[in-house]
Amino acid sequence: MNDEPLTVYSKPGCVQCKATLRALDNAGIRYRVVDLTGDPVALEHVKGFGFAQAPVVEGAGDPWSGFRPDRIDELVKSRAV
Repeated sequence: MNDEPLTVYSKPGCVQCKATLRALDNAGIRYRVVDLTGDPVALEHVKGFGFAQAPVVEGAGDPWSGFRPDRIDELVKSRAV
């Protein structure tokens, strides 16, 4: 079982970011948040994936962008094994 914390790249006032964090909390998945507005290195890192919207979730296979309940559900299943 892999329960390494995810990294969620977020920004203030982002509705999809809040929804993602709430879903991760409800699933009991650990994460750390990196504010993209205050970290230019993190912003360039995220842009390197080709994403243009927050949140970006990294550490669960291929990173993803936006609120993705399907990916969170897959993550819960994979970590329960």
